[in-house]
Amino acid sequence: MDFDIEIDGWPQGTDWANLAERAHGAVKTVEPALGNPRLTASVLFTVDKEVHALNREWRAKDKPTNVLSFPMLSRDELLALAPSGPPEMLGDLALAFETCAREAEEKGVPLEDHAAHLLVHGLLHLAGHDHVDSDTQAEAMENLEIATLAKLGVANPYGDRN
Repeated sequence: MDFDIEIDGWPQGTDWANLAERAHGAVKTVEPALGNPRLTASVLFTVDKEVHALNREWRAKDKPTNVLSFPMLSRDELLALAPSGPPEMLGDLALAFETCAREAEEKGVPLEDHAAHLLVHGLLHLAGHDHVDSDTQAEAMENLEIATLAKLGVANPYGDRN
């Protein structure tokens, strides 16, 4: 996957672009559809104010959130995408720094680990996975996240399952 990554308002000292690349490398091992070489995606590491505006405009929710996913392919389109051909835009992700940092602190985990989790979570959304319609659906997505994060050396963020 080819990423267009923009970083605004996140602390220096961590290679956030590399983290996104590593998250993708791990997630495509548990969700092979994300390994299609034609895929492109944008990742915006930004601040709560920007994510709040996006959330309000596109989801009619007047608050910031940790990560937003804007898929541009349906699950069926992604699965049917041939490995050769022109680039295909999978979608956009936006991560909100202040919300991510606060959640990481509340969970007692490094910001980088929490950001990796949110990147994996967002990429799975772009691949058509979701967690809102049923507990079964949520558990399946969480299991993909747990397996992916283990490949990155990040502990189970849910803590209640292996």
